[in-house]
Amino acid sequence: MSSKGHKAEEPWQGFHGPNLGVAIELYEEYSKNPEAVEADLRELFDIWGPPPVDEQQSNRSQNVAVADSGVSAASPDTVRKFVNAVKLADMIRRKGHLVSDINPISKNETHTHLLELSQYDLTEEFLKQVPVDMLCPYAPAHVKNGLDAINHLKAVYTKTTAFEFNHVHDMEEREWLMKMVESGMYLPNLTKQQRLNLLKRLTQVEGFEKFVHRTFVGQKRFSIEGLDMLVPMLDEAVREVVHEGTQNVLIGMAHRGRLNVLAHTLSKPYKMIFSEFLHAPSKDQDPSGGSKGINGWTGDVKYHLGADRQIREENTAEATVSLANNPSHLEFVSPIVEGYARAAQEVRTSKGFPEQTVSKAYSILIHGDAAFPGQGIVTETLNLSRLKGYQTGGSLHIIANNNIGFTTETYDSRSTTYASDPAKGFEIPIIHVNADDPEACLATIHLAVQYRKRFKKDFLIDLIGYRRLGHNEMDEPAVTQPHTYHLIRKHPTAREIYVNQLTEKSVIDSKYGDELDKEVQDYLQTQYDDVVGNKSNQIKEMTPPDVVVNGLPRVKTSVPIELLKEINEDLLKWPESFSANTKLEKILKRRLLSFEENGKIDWALAETLAFATILHDGTPIRLSGQDSERGTFAHRHLVLHDRDTNEMHTPLQTFDKANASFAVYNSPLSEQAVVGFEYGYNVHAPETLVLWEAQFGDFANGAQVMFDQWISAGRAKWGQKSGLVILLPHGYEGQGPEHSSGRVERFLVLAAENNWTIANCTSAAQYFHILRRQAKILEKDAVRPLIIMTPKSLLRNQVVASTHEEFSESEFLPVFEQTGLGSNTEQVERIVLCSGKVAIDLSDRVKKNEDENWDWLHIARVEELYPFPKKQIRELFARYSNLKEIVWVQEEPKNMGAWPYIESRIREITPEGTAVSYIGRTHRSSPAEGDPVAHKKEQERIVTESLTRKQ
Repeated sequence: MSSKGHKAEEPWQGFHGPNLGVAIELYEEYSKNPEAVEADLRELFDIWGPPPVDEQQSNRSQNVAVADSGVSAASPDTVRKFVNAVKLADMIRRKGHLVSDINPISKNETHTHLLELSQYDLTEEFLKQVPVDMLCPYAPAHVKNGLDAINHLKAVYTKTTAFEFNHVHDMEEREWLMKMVESGMYLPNLTKQQRLNLLKRLTQVEGFEKFVHRTFVGQKRFSIEGLDMLVPMLDEAVREVVHEGTQNVLIGMAHRGRLNVLAHTLSKPYKMIFSEFLHAPSKDQDPSGGSKGINGWTGDVKYHLGADRQIREENTAEATVSLANNPSHLEFVSPIVEGYARAAQEVRTSKGFPEQTVSKAYSILIHGDAAFPGQGIVTETLNLSRLKGYQTGGSLHIIANNNIGFTTETYDSRSTTYASDPAKGFEIPIIHVNADDPEACLATIHLAVQYRKRFKKDFLIDLIGYRRLGHNEMDEPAVTQPHTYHLIRKHPTAREIYVNQLTEKSVIDSKYGDELDKEVQDYLQTQYDDVVGNKSNQIKEMTPPDVVVNGLPRVKTSVPIELLKEINEDLLKWPESFSANTKLEKILKRRLLSFEENGKIDWALAETLAFATILHDGTPIRLSGQDSERGTFAHRHLVLHDRDTNEMHTPLQTFDKANASFAVYNSPLSEQAVVGFEYGYNVHAPETLVLWEAQFGDFANGAQVMFDQWISAGRAKWGQKSGLVILLPHGYEGQGPEHSSGRVERFLVLAAENNWTIANCTSAAQYFHILRRQAKILEKDAVRPLIIMTPKSLLRNQVVASTHEEFSESEFLPVFEQTGLGSNTEQVERIVLCSGKVAIDLSDRVKKNEDENWDWLHIARVEELYPFPKKQIRELFARYSNLKEIVWVQEEPKNMGAWPYIESRIREITPEGTAVSYIGRTHRSSPAEGDPVAHKKEQERIVTESLTRKQ
């Protein structure tokens, strides 16, 4: 029996919505000609009843549904009306949002005709005869007939909550969503105390904004007013997922409403917030400066700061709620928070892929309504949500929708009906909810949490409200939106509306709301009074701590050659059933020869051995990038594919000596979101060596915001430590402007206060040691990101291959001197300083002409560009008593590469009387020539000029 008491054998059972409509339309065809429909449908329609054979029979019931409804004689017109009733029900589901009451300020009356009965040739009397299950199979018990069902659907889909599920293709998901929504199962049954708690929270939210506005006149705070329900919604989301066992709730948001979220959802003390307004030290000040390390020394404005909150409630496991630090590049925090969540979900302590449990962490991303459709990073982040290397088991997206972007109206900021529409392309369920309906807002959170628990996918709530003040508190919004702000200033707040609702329902008396408001204001005043006496005009000293100033600690990175040999052999032991590509198998097995006497280890093998020894030491590794499994230049081959079955085998996950997890992923065609994700992952998993590799080095400019705002400056601003490694293929091989330069100059411009290391290595051993050094400092306070300009054509060049001793007895050398030169310290007149591939070009020319007299020349490679190895280079210069000139040689144009950064540093330590000059390309707007012949000619000139002695 169904919930409506219909018999189980009713033929339309299993059909509803558009499916039932189609079935009935096909039945009409069957009634005219049974042979016109497929055999399986004929069998079904035979159950429904035989078709009329003449006009006398045309008045017979053509449909069991019609007969059961009480309609004794169903004409074709009656059947058509049944079809129309089903179409109306489906139209309410699909288009109800267009006529819904989801905007607190303006009512949408444009599409009201869509759901009028007359549009479907229906009457209320007819609808009363339509079975409920035909229109709404999940309707609650009080729905007794078709008219009730239509009215129920309108109440569900067109009031202060509106749903868009039609773009979700998975039928199980759509059925579940429809059942939850139409049955009302997702609606909370709030007790009186819960309603009082909700009112109290709204009073705190509104009261905080009123107090700050009155007390700190004209100071920016980007108030939440108009979207006050955002805070109770976050409270509810945290409560529900923590109750389900989630250990980390990770939140990313812009600055609209951020101070309020910090004060309430994150429980940041009011005193601390007031002290930031007053520049007054607070005894409650958290010295940690947030969740991600020591306090930053340059700091940031208060509405960019993050915070942590520990939850230790009865019958609940300990959990942490974190709000990520976020600069004014609003949406760019989204992939970073996703990286946090993925790191929090994984266990990396044993070999193989990290073990992921998505219920351990939940990410909540709060978007702006102008930013969600306007910023490409949003779409990049949504695309990560279902990819194996990036999925986090479903994130909650909330659009804090105040229907304006700074001063820009919606018609100028998006080409879509709703701000949420980009999510439709990723089949993310969408709810639009009126921010003035507090209980409806809480209900959407419950549905979102339950959906994530069931399907492990993203969910989006479009919280539609308004912005009571201007973009910031110094703006006058009526200058650009006079009509809108005329309405807003007359509009009651969400708290006022809820007070009236509870008063009307006799939940509270008429005075309770005012008393509660006074209580909140009095408490805020006491907190302010405790801080105001400590106001200080002193400016905090903006100096990095000693652990940063002193540079990286000395660590041992050499590895016994016997261990390297054993590991190499282990990596080449594949499962007996595994058949690698024949050509590739020969190439990889050739690595065994590298450990024979006088053998050398090339770049690709050096990297693999670095990874393997790092795993052997117990440090997990995560590597991602476009084509990083194989390597853009077909050199890496970390993931092997069976030539017959296409099954994959990753030796670094299975070799005997691994003591930590290894993960490598081919990333989507994204730089911005993926770099942000990897940065976030690294910050939350500081014990893990996390690497991102660009397909070509200059592609990193697609992630420039991440480098500018987070990777280079996050520690100075927020005390947020990172050891992220960035691999940027770099070198001029005549491939044109976009495949030459990794744009090292951009990273050097951002280099200061030992914020990161920038290297351009020219030997396999140097690369090996710098990776191992990075892995060994990951959890030390001195850790910093590592930017490496990696080679392309040099990957297979034996000149960069290294001897066994360079791995087992050496370490990373910031300055690497050319062998065979510079031995006669009294005759050297010129020292050529260079970095990267051009050093190999110079070395090849010298070796090619080894019969020449090179006593006048020495060449040194600056392998570590930043921090600049001043001490080592000064000592190098001091060895040569007759030095006449220092020449910096580079492939890049003069206004690019290292020269603009390094010139002043060389001049500072050059011996008096010694000239400093530059050899390379002239100033250019483009990084490289597009013609390979022109490139070759220019490269030849640079090398020749560098190695020609002045007369």
